[in-house]
Amino acid sequence: MLIVGIGPGDADAVPHAALGLLAGEGPVDATRCDEPVRALLEDVGVSLAEGAPLVAAPDAAAHRLAAERPEARTWPERAVLARRAIGAEVAALAGVGAHLRRECPWDREQTAATIVPHTVEEAFEVADAVADGGAGLPDELGDLLFQAVFLSQLLAEDGVADLASVARGQADKLVSRHPHVYGDVVAASAAGVVDVWERRKRQERADQGVFHELPPGLPALAFATKVQKRAGAVGFTFADAGAALVALEEELDELRADPGAAELGDVLFGAVAVARALRVDPEIALRTSARRFRSRVERAIALAAQAGEAFEEIAPERQLHWYELAHAAEEAVT
Repeated sequence: MLIVGIGPGDADAVPHAALGLLAGEGPVDATRCDEPVRALLEDVGVSLAEGAPLVAAPDAAAHRLAAERPEARTWPERAVLARRAIGAEVAALAGVGAHLRRECPWDREQTAATIVPHTVEEAFEVADAVADGGAGLPDELGDLLFQAVFLSQLLAEDGVADLASVARGQADKLVSRHPHVYGDVVAASAAGVVDVWERRKRQERADQGVFHELPPGLPALAFATKVQKRAGAVGFTFADAGAALVALEEELDELRADPGAAELGDVLFGAVAVARALRVDPEIALRTSARRFRSRVERAIALAAQAGEAFEEIAPERQLHWYELAHAAEEAVT
């Protein structure tokens, strides 16, 4: 099978090279094309036959078919076809966003200020999906992607930018901050990459001080992580996880000696430092632990119920007993 991508799907946008290839081969299965494209193919001498091993389809459909048929050849090559399909699918999503702005009463009323809370919520749902082992991640990423598409639509309506310029700006920024990939700077490790990234950002924002880009509305874990990253960018950070753990123990001792909000905050801040030293995202780690705790409590409640005990009515010591059994059962499974 040869799968030929014919562009976004419009008759006036079929690549000339694709037409030449199709016209020079045998019958073509063009059932995935709309009527104007099929008419164009016939006009240039292409014979159409459903089920033929030569398939013509819009880039997005051709990419999906190629994924289903890994043995098939494609034109253009798979990597190029994938890029074209991404462009077509994102453009289709942008079209949905623009249509909703015109036709949906709720969407017409939205502003960036009213949408951003939904954007933050979708970002946390992506984090939840990752903490849950990746289940549902494609769907949650789609929700988050639409937030970017919709906010870009609002920018376009204000004449500030559009999705194309937003994407172009991000691509340019990534190229600029990866001179070890696109230039001659050497970064042999992940830590080296982070150093290069932060150094470039400091150069770009030399007039903004060490703690640039610190939105006050960030959740506490994200805010603490960003503060520590900014300090680390100028060398003020722990040498390794061991040093961070020592500092955390010191904060725990101070909390034991003087229990209170301030000392507890220092302990949490120290735990973030340990997470950074271990190269673990504290948000994902905490969400994973919270999910695990919830699962164990639910199992403990079920175990207690099997024994004829109502979990909410028994003493804390008995609750802990069932919780420990649930924990043990979980470890036995894993």
